[in-house]
Amino acid sequence: MVRHVILWKLKEELSAEEKAKVKREAKEHLEGLVGIVPGLREMHIHIEGLPSSNMDMMLDALLDDAASLKGYAVNPNHVKVADTYVRPYTVVRSCLDYEV
Repeated sequence: MVRHVILWKLKEELSAEEKAKVKREAKEHLEGLVGIVPGLREMHIHIEGLPSSNMDMMLDALLDDAASLKGYAVNPNHVKVADTYVRPYTVVRSCLDYEV
């Protein structure tokens, strides 16, 4: 199994209301990929960080293996969600993938 963790920082020019909407929509659509993307077992998007946080959202996904992670990265359903609900609104993306 492979754990895929992403942290995002949203663009500063977004209002608080816009940031809240982006977080909600990203969470809904990314978590909706479970059962659609082969090898994606779990997807949890964390959008309610504590005030001590310096990032705005976290993706925590569990995939079958490294091959599933590679497939997820290019899966058209994932790419559409990322291009629509995440990438246009973020300025920083940090990733850690590891075997569990």
